[in-house]
Amino acid sequence: MLKEMRGFDFTGYKRSTLQRRIARRMDALRCKTFEEYRDRLEVEPGEYALLFDSLLINVTGFFRDPPAWESLRDNVLPRLIAAKHPAQPIRVWSAGCATGQEAYSVAMLLADMLGLAEFRDRVKIYATDLDENALQEARVGVYTRRQLEGVPEEFRERYFEEDSDRCAFRRDLRRQVIFGRNDLTRDAPISRVDLLLARNTLMYFNAETQAEVIRRLHFALADPGYLFLGKAEMLLRHDAGFEPIDLRKRLFRKVSGPNQARAPRATWQQMTREETARPGALEHAVLAAGPIAQIAVDLNGALALTNAAAEEMFGLRRGDVGAPFQDLELSYRPAELRSLIEQVEKDRRVVELQDVPWRRSPADEPSVLDIQVVPLTDHTGALIGAGVSFTDVTRYRRLRDELEHANQELERAYEELQSLNEELETTNEELQSTNEELETTNEELQSTNEELETMNEELHSTNDELQEINEMMRLRTAELDMVNGFLASVLRSLGAGVVVVSRDLGIKVWTPGAEELWGVRAEECVGRTLPALDIGLPLGEVVPLLKRVLAAESPEAVRLEAVNRRGRPVLLRLDAWPLRGDGPVADGVILIMNVDDDTPNGPKNSTKGERS
Repeated sequence: MLKEMRGFDFTGYKRSTLQRRIARRMDALRCKTFEEYRDRLEVEPGEYALLFDSLLINVTGFFRDPPAWESLRDNVLPRLIAAKHPAQPIRVWSAGCATGQEAYSVAMLLADMLGLAEFRDRVKIYATDLDENALQEARVGVYTRRQLEGVPEEFRERYFEEDSDRCAFRRDLRRQVIFGRNDLTRDAPISRVDLLLARNTLMYFNAETQAEVIRRLHFALADPGYLFLGKAEMLLRHDAGFEPIDLRKRLFRKVSGPNQARAPRATWQQMTREETARPGALEHAVLAAGPIAQIAVDLNGALALTNAAAEEMFGLRRGDVGAPFQDLELSYRPAELRSLIEQVEKDRRVVELQDVPWRRSPADEPSVLDIQVVPLTDHTGALIGAGVSFTDVTRYRRLRDELEHANQELERAYEELQSLNEELETTNEELQSTNEELETTNEELQSTNEELETMNEELHSTNDELQEINEMMRLRTAELDMVNGFLASVLRSLGAGVVVVSRDLGIKVWTPGAEELWGVRAEECVGRTLPALDIGLPLGEVVPLLKRVLAAESPEAVRLEAVNRRGRPVLLRLDAWPLRGDGPVADGVILIMNVDDDTPNGPKNSTKGERS
């Protein structure tokens, strides 16, 4: 579904990794089956991006696995720089770069070794990944202080610019790092690379895809070129193209094949003017001196050219040049050439005949010829005729026959040794079986190691997410503590007794002023209902007041007599305000209690007071 609808082909990835990452998204959405999650993908396009981010585990860091980077700095980069001419560019490719930390790490090492000016003039670092969001973050080159923990202090001061709580990689050096999207399994590799970093990238692929990717990486490297892998990756099945420099640190050097491409010889157009002063005479001399019998037939069907070997082999004369080719014996002996020439002129492609028997006369020894008919064109590409070459392969045919006879003799000799070979083969098979068991065990261990490293990176990614969530929670908690402290200071500063009740008259806030007035601590009353308190407040008059405020959702104020915590009568002014939230009705009532200055010395009869 991802491949058909979104163009992302994860066929070459390890199935176990894909299952874990998809199951992670299913758990987050509480999907029980794959079918249910597929339906969710169809109705929620945004889930594609979240699933894609989950499948591409962007775990990286500056100078990850420091001993390996030290080996790169000490054993590889000096050789790489020494092998290059001072005017030649240095090309580096960081494949699977994620958010760019490793690309910037190798940039810092090269800048430190070459100097800033030479680094800007010579170095190009190509960093690629499949995740466009990660590439966008890498292009910005801004990282938190926690992400820079792996960078040495001197590098941090020299190559990063501080901006509040984040640091940005130097802009003038960032231009040497080019980020782009590249799928290692499908897209063409970057060519002529001196150093290639593919750290913990291969371990996500299955064995077949790993072989194909490593073949592409080998093609991408220059000669000499260096490959830097992750600690969980090896080249057990692909060591023919690489030799280890530091096997423990996963540093390899490209090994070229024995057949190197040779420089092409100079063409006729590349010869000097003196060498081509007489092209007609020179071409005729080359054709005449050739060891292979050759003739040319023009478009009119006439014999246009012959060489000495052809004249000698087929008894041609100089006077035959210009004669109709069909009138010559050569046109049908040793093979029917007229139809072949017509076919070549029509299709403009080479036609070959092999092992054609030929006997010049009955008294001569039989010969074997290979005949090749080729189309001839001028400098404009226009067809001007057909060329026929006759190669005498009699000697080679005899050698082949002799070789076949020798092979037959050798086979008979092998049969005599077969009984001895069978015993040796039995022993060899036993050793081979043991060796295969060891190789299988080694590959299983390597696969297990890759799987463990993959799971480790997944856990690292999850841990980073949890740390970010924890940091957000810490900030929110600090903000909440600040707001609560501010609210508490406001309530303490009011001096009056303030009580906040819910719609069911449950006490939610009980301020120090209320404690001073009634002698009840907040922890004794918060959570209980106001009518359940045994205090000197005439609740029979207060409760109806609260219910009226909740019903009318408008404030009221009354004066009434009460008895404080010391048992003395006091005259209170009560202000009741509706507590408004986001809903259409009030969530409760704020009750403010102030002792009136005209408090009597003795208790009086309770009165309801006047409504304001």
